[in-house]
Amino acid sequence: MTQNATTLGKLYLVPAPLDFGCKQEAELQSVMPLGTIQAAAKIAHWICENAKTTRAYLKRIDGSCPLVAPIQSQVITELPREVHKKGDHHGGFDAKPLLAAALQGHDIGLVSEAGMPAVADPGSSVVRAAHDLGIQVVTLVGPVSLLLALASSGMNGQNFAFVGYLPQDAQERSRRVKELEQLVIKTGQTQLFIETPYRNAPLWSSLVQTLQASTRLAFSSGITLPDAAHRSAAVQQWRKLAAGQLPEGLNNQTPAVFAIGL
Repeated sequence: MTQNATTLGKLYLVPAPLDFGCKQEAELQSVMPLGTIQAAAKIAHWICENAKTTRAYLKRIDGSCPLVAPIQSQVITELPREVHKKGDHHGGFDAKPLLAAALQGHDIGLVSEAGMPAVADPGSSVVRAAHDLGIQVVTLVGPVSLLLALASSGMNGQNFAFVGYLPQDAQERSRRVKELEQLVIKTGQTQLFIETPYRNAPLWSSLVQTLQASTRLAFSSGITLPDAAHRSAAVQQWRKLAAGQLPEGLNNQTPAVFAIGL
């Protein structure tokens, strides 16, 4: 979508399939609306987390809708490493230089590794910069793991919070779990969080041991994939599993979203 030089380009927030890092890939058109695929295919300037995986995603898009320009000629810019580590809201990162192409009339696509950019992923600094520069922000429709997990949990969908990652240290993690549980009890607010797949087992064990028996605990794993698992039950039910055993559908290879609530 190259526009007249006197006209600002737009910033498109382009969602990506949720199968990043999974052994299997979903059929693109089964998880992404055709309109989103068509819009993405017309973009030739990108801001992303990783150029290699973005090229792989563009190849999938090209398989459904021909790209406006060959992958080799697409302009792909990676977000700085410190944005990945510290997040967009720390360190005073100025994303305005990344939007130079939009000021010249070219549309830019913002994409993350999975799901909606700037939601549980880097990118909000780019969106803020676009607003500050008067660049129109267009959000395309696609999968958002947090909302899909919340909807499948049976918990409060009117009042909820995403709290990112829990501490890795066992004692700090247990303390944080108790804090979140108290929020659930006092406010009814569902608490959503994620973890790196290879740490799913210790996180699950901590949740089952720390939470009160009546608290509801849910997980969604492999969302949008054929073997996706969505399970929700009171902690007292989860404790019936053998010690150290993960529930069916949860493993240490597949990304998952966790929730606690009433």
